[in-house]
Amino acid sequence: MVTLFGYDEIFLRHLTGRHPERPVRLSHIIESLKKNGLWDRLAPVERRVEPDEWIGLIHSSEYIQRLQEACRQGLPFIDCPDSAICPQSHEVARQAVSLTLAACDEIVGGRADNGFLALRPPGHHAEQDRSMGFCLFNNIAVAARYLQKRHGLGRILILDWDVHHGNGTQHTFERDNTVFYASLHQHPATLYPGTGWPNEVGKGPGRGFTLNLPLEPGATDEQFLEFFRINFLPAARDFRPDFVLVSAGFDGHHRDPLAQLNLTEAGFETISRETMAFAREYCGGRVLSLLEGGYELEALSNSVDKHLRAYLDSAG
Repeated sequence: MVTLFGYDEIFLRHLTGRHPERPVRLSHIIESLKKNGLWDRLAPVERRVEPDEWIGLIHSSEYIQRLQEACRQGLPFIDCPDSAICPQSHEVARQAVSLTLAACDEIVGGRADNGFLALRPPGHHAEQDRSMGFCLFNNIAVAARYLQKRHGLGRILILDWDVHHGNGTQHTFERDNTVFYASLHQHPATLYPGTGWPNEVGKGPGRGFTLNLPLEPGATDEQFLEFFRINFLPAARDFRPDFVLVSAGFDGHHRDPLAQLNLTEAGFETISRETMAFAREYCGGRVLSLLEGGYELEALSNSVDKHLRAYLDSAG
């Protein structure tokens, strides 16, 4: 049994210019994994899944067509200047979803215990009908629906520890009691996108299946892990998921330029190990992490290193 590492060189073709979300984020992770001896311990995601049907379960056909056309015309961004694009961006975003779905197949099929996907562009801000915050397609939302529709899993837990609240993921599932969305993020009064307040708990049949745990600027590993243990874990245990998806953003690191939390690599390693322990208890250790944010290169690669070591130790 193995830990998957999902990556494709096509992700480097999403060219964003002078932008925090840039190709070197992934190339730096790859170089670090090879240098630190982890690369050869990870199993690549070899196959792909045709993604369009599944993307269409989350995003409107109008938005998908609009993104494709904006890329074809060579426009510099879509919907907002933060969401930079180039002619290849639509296809890159498709392939990020394709690889994600293939990784789901590998884990559900028992050919791997868990996995981490080094994707670009990220996804958790993408709404049904528009791009936001560097994100084009909501990779993790598509994965959740795929696990349900393709593999028949009933309850999907999405844990999002990116420093920015995953507005797109929350809005996708806020009326759904089969997907539990939990987010630890910097307080929305102090950081983009301004959503993720504690009173956002879901709507209608989904009420109680959204959990937002905002951290004040300057919060440390201790506060981060306290929220995880005291607030998140009891709710997650009540939900009893069949699969855990993680929006693994590492921009809460104290060196990251886009936020003001004071987390460390050790904090990310601990929450990764405790997430795995929870998953072993409730869903056979089936966990798949998708890269979201993280913009200081050394902090990002070091945090991914610790995250993957936790998964590799779990896989044995």
